[in-house]
Amino acid sequence: MEDKSESVITLVIIDDEPIVGRRLKQVFTKMGYKVEIFTNPLEAVKYMENNPFDIVVTDFKMEEIDGMEVLRRAKELNPDSRVIIITGYAKPETAKEAFKSGVFDFMVKPFRLEELKNAVNRAAEAQ
Repeated sequence: MEDKSESVITLVIIDDEPIVGRRLKQVFTKMGYKVEIFTNPLEAVKYMENNPFDIVVTDFKMEEIDGMEVLRRAKELNPDSRVIIITGYAKPETAKEAFKSGVFDFMVKPFRLEELKNAVNRAAEAQ
């Protein structure tokens, strides 16, 4: 059996702004994560259906499907995954619904990179 503490944690990042994904990939790859980035949430879900993943960082407001649907699908595919939603459109009821649905963290843009790094590290420790 594989020792989970020795395995690399796979982080899936979904943001419809390519620059965000590229920047976060650099940061989290340097921190030792395996990072997959997507601008299309449906492509990300397809990836998650066919590949193991541990943590998902997803934008909330996107074309095709939103962050809540990404959260639902990620939890169906891997109930132990940790999902962090980032959004520029925060309403208290949205955050409340996200936490009821099992989101690990909910961050409002603009957030500091340190905040996201801390959230991802906490999610990795919770794995």
